[in-house]
Amino acid sequence: MINYPLKSYPLEKLLIKEMKVRILGSGTSTGVPQIGCSCPVCTSPDPKDNRLRASAIVETEDARILIDCGPDFRAQVLHLPFEKIDGVLITHEHYDHVGGLDDLRPFCRLRDVPVYAERYTAERLRQRIPYCFAEHLYPGVPRILLKEIVPDSPFTVGNSKKAKVEIIPVRVMHGKLPILGYRIGNMAWITDMLTMPESEYELLNGLDVLVMNALRPQSHSTHQNLQEALDNAKRIGAKETYFIHMSHHMGLHSEVEKLLPPHVHFAYDGEVISVG
Repeated sequence: MINYPLKSYPLEKLLIKEMKVRILGSGTSTGVPQIGCSCPVCTSPDPKDNRLRASAIVETEDARILIDCGPDFRAQVLHLPFEKIDGVLITHEHYDHVGGLDDLRPFCRLRDVPVYAERYTAERLRQRIPYCFAEHLYPGVPRILLKEIVPDSPFTVGNSKKAKVEIIPVRVMHGKLPILGYRIGNMAWITDMLTMPESEYELLNGLDVLVMNALRPQSHSTHQNLQEALDNAKRIGAKETYFIHMSHHMGLHSEVEKLLPPHVHFAYDGEVISVG
């Protein structure tokens, strides 16, 4: 793994000719509809108001990458073509982002699946699903190769030794908890963020697509609200910004989407975003 000084990192190395980002889930930890709620959003017939836990599949010519693997993972991929996953990027340890790792079992029949996480998160995963990392694995256990990464230090994921995609982990703060976002080519994925260290913004220069969390209009102690997300979207200046990790408090998709500024959107489950 190579460490580059932030101000001299060669972002041109990240260029990818074509990429697709499939939104598997755009909801917060409770999902939408929320259990026991009969609000207009939770009872909406509009499929764009149904939000599974936040996750995505990023596809390039050289790699198929899963970002987070929450408890809805099985339902999110059942209807998709069954293809190998070259790597899983974990943003942090919370259950809504890692609760589906055991469901990688079928994909491990195609290849061992590398899972990338920083040390703190990797340690929590070893504690949570120790049977996946035992010295002697019993038959059927998902073959997860846990690889520790470091914020701001690029690494590669790919489908062969020659075909690889370079990724930069970006430090963001989930309240007081340090977690990771990821830049892949000219796309960045940031979830559960409240704030970002000043030094990280330069790693997000020149984005075509930014996918970023916006929980609700009201303020929250560990997540951006809508206005904070809009302010950060303006500062980062991606060509197109898509909000994820939304709760039912955000309102009806068809109504609130109209209030957003140009080139800012509410992502929805199943949406495929083209980059490049």
